[in-house]
Amino acid sequence: MTNQQQAFTEQISAGYTFKGKSIVLGGAMVDGVAVSGLQVTVPLSTLNRHGLIAGATGTGKTKSLQVMAEQLSKEGVPCLLMDIKGDLSGIAAPGSHNARIDERSEKIGVHWETSAAPVEFLSLSNDQGARLRATVGEFGPVLFSRLLDLNDTQASIVSVVFKYCDDHGLPLVDLEDIKKVLQYLGSDGKASIEAEYGTFSSVSSATILRKIVELEQQGAGLFFGELSFDVEDLLRFDDAGRGVLSIVRLTDIQDRPKLFSTFMLQLLAEIYETFPEQGDAEQPKLCIFIDEAHLVFENASNTLLKQIETIIKLIRSKGVGIYFITQNPADVPSSVLAQLGFKLQHALRAFTAKDRRAIKLAAENYPISSFYKTEDLLTQLGTGEAFISGLNEKGIPTPLVHTMMRAPESRMDVLTPEELMALTAKSGIVQKYNQKIDRESAQDILTEKMNQKRGLFGAPPSEKPKTTGQADKSVIKEVMSNPMVRDIGRTMARELSRGILDVLGLGGAKRRRR
Repeated sequence: MTNQQQAFTEQISAGYTFKGKSIVLGGAMVDGVAVSGLQVTVPLSTLNRHGLIAGATGTGKTKSLQVMAEQLSKEGVPCLLMDIKGDLSGIAAPGSHNARIDERSEKIGVHWETSAAPVEFLSLSNDQGARLRATVGEFGPVLFSRLLDLNDTQASIVSVVFKYCDDHGLPLVDLEDIKKVLQYLGSDGKASIEAEYGTFSSVSSATILRKIVELEQQGAGLFFGELSFDVEDLLRFDDAGRGVLSIVRLTDIQDRPKLFSTFMLQLLAEIYETFPEQGDAEQPKLCIFIDEAHLVFENASNTLLKQIETIIKLIRSKGVGIYFITQNPADVPSSVLAQLGFKLQHALRAFTAKDRRAIKLAAENYPISSFYKTEDLLTQLGTGEAFISGLNEKGIPTPLVHTMMRAPESRMDVLTPEELMALTAKSGIVQKYNQKIDRESAQDILTEKMNQKRGLFGAPPSEKPKTTGQADKSVIKEVMSNPMVRDIGRTMARELSRGILDVLGLGGAKRRRR
């Protein structure tokens, strides 16, 4: 062993040896050769500090994500994985053994055995898996306006509409509810809203209504409704104590990045609101991996970027780590990139002058190393190799290290449709969430109100007069079904739980569980 190799071994061994529990990601390399038994590890206690997995297409990002999720599951950490390309389902099946895996594992110094991780499949549409739903009211006016791409004037009208519905006990469950409210306030209810909140523009209301119809045509109506997804169901374990990996199948919404990015922000806001403060812990409560992360930030306004940055900063205290997977670190805004304590960088390609500038900038994101020419090596990393730098248990960056990544122990391919169907058929939460609940909401209340107004003294003209006994029962029934009476408790709870997110400018109401 040369003096340089000896110095390298001492530095990496000291930089990647931790007192607490850690996961092994691979083996250290220098001069293009793996140093036998010199492992690159990450302490579990720092994995709520967020991270980045980047690299060009075909360099091994998905397999690295797979390795991290597998190892976290074994340590009892549940994970949420966003599967945009549809290539993560294989983590639910055992992998295949071959000589190359044996050779790689021996160099790294790990024992490889074929295994499948416990998996639950989730979906935003009618794809296989438990349906992810949220109500319009839970989104809140800010996120809902962002989803519709409204201007400031239109967004302010949406805020007034949400306030009106809160004050008048009109639950906004699905898109039909918000459409009905806008129709009502533009006609019969215009005097009512203007008396309380000032001028209400019917023209702007009609524009918002058209945008909602456009959103429906993109299939977003499937997402809004009940039963709302309970984020506590992300914190599940199998009988062996392994954390369940919840995989959201998103292959059919690649052309709707706005829906995806808004859903992600709403989910993070809900997790932040729901999870208790955890502080420093031996391991994270939940890790979230967001593949094709550029979809979250694509065309994002400055307001939305600030909201994302705020959530990223605050959610760490809830024991949640967020990991962005993308082709180039430049896809992630610098304000967010600065919050990411762990970085795993696969090879980048330099086909143009712009690519070379991006590689030079990416190299500057990593600690300086006397053992590598980082800028040059970034274009020469082989498939299944990566630069890694994380944080030690004191929060100090670990040395930059060229790493031979360990092989996933689960299948490095997708499940067949039959395998996917068999897994979802056995799922308990699929049965829980794949039922649609249709409770009384704004559409029902306003439809009844408008029908009564068009009738005689609150009853349709064709209705027969009630007897005295029937009238008494009708009065009691009317009082008990009055939206203000029925929803006063829910409204108070909603206002209290919305408090935190109002400070962040996110709005949203705490979910009404069933």
